[in-house]
Amino acid sequence: MGNGNCVVQVRDIVKTFTMKKGALGKKSIVKAVDRVSLSIVEGTTYGLVGESGCGKTTLARTLLRLIEPDSGEIDILNTPLHILSKDGLRRFRKNMQIVFQDPYGSLNPRMTVEKIVSESLRIHQSFSKEEVKEKTYNLLQMVGLDAGHASRYPHEFSGGQRQRICIARALALSPSFVVLDEPISALDVSIQGQILNLLNDLQETLGVAYLFVAHNLAVVKHISTRVGVMYLGKIVEENVSDKLYKKPLHPYTRSLIASIPDIKPSKHSFSVVKGEIPSPENPPKGCHFHPRCQYAMPVCSEAYPATVTVHGAKVACFLYH
Repeated sequence: MGNGNCVVQVRDIVKTFTMKKGALGKKSIVKAVDRVSLSIVEGTTYGLVGESGCGKTTLARTLLRLIEPDSGEIDILNTPLHILSKDGLRRFRKNMQIVFQDPYGSLNPRMTVEKIVSESLRIHQSFSKEEVKEKTYNLLQMVGLDAGHASRYPHEFSGGQRQRICIARALALSPSFVVLDEPISALDVSIQGQILNLLNDLQETLGVAYLFVAHNLAVVKHISTRVGVMYLGKIVEENVSDKLYKKPLHPYTRSLIASIPDIKPSKHSFSVVKGEIPSPENPPKGCHFHPRCQYAMPVCSEAYPATVTVHGAKVACFLYH
């Protein structure tokens, strides 16, 4: 996979939201993304995992500037997104696209498949009508559909077929970077594997870089080159996919992997992660995970651990300090 060219470089991204509560409108600050850094190489997939509410989707949308970050730097194809004007960003968007979780909700029910897939071609490029039609049919074929589907509407398709349409639309302008935001979680299990295989095949053909957001670790293992584990706005561990699953370091990662359903008896001695994820409005002091961690030490409730490198993995945990 990938030849080493870095497509996405993210440094110290922070995104906060102000929440109002009650009749008096008491305000609280939620740090949805807290000083996150990562990079994604051409032709590879960065899997971003964690429980619901940890900030995965906020981070993914911030990378595309669908949500504006408070601070930090995002470079895509060596272009700093924060310096782009509104018009400059609109022109640059052809290089970065997104596939959403709900394939039906993200498709216009009043448009035919041909219009949906070709819309960006008509807006961004100067193709003739014949060229647009040819490219649209090629895109449909690329995702496992055919020209006969072009005149139909989204409601006439199954969930898996709709997601194929969304993928075709995302690839229309030959982007270098695609965010896949829980792209298979709304699909039947029997269809999920087909979509994952399609995404893998497209990546091998096109060399596109993916950010794959999911809460299902088994799925992420199947598709990812590197994996980042996110907890309450921070990445607590990152490693090459195979190594992360074989030898997880952070107690949270261990618990998540131990909770993957397996028909064989589990060899892990780690218990499944206990308790609910704390409210991001009021995260625990120190390491955010310490109230749920079986290895918690006094220092864990006093300070947040720095990220250190252990055998090639990046991990934020006092067990390794």
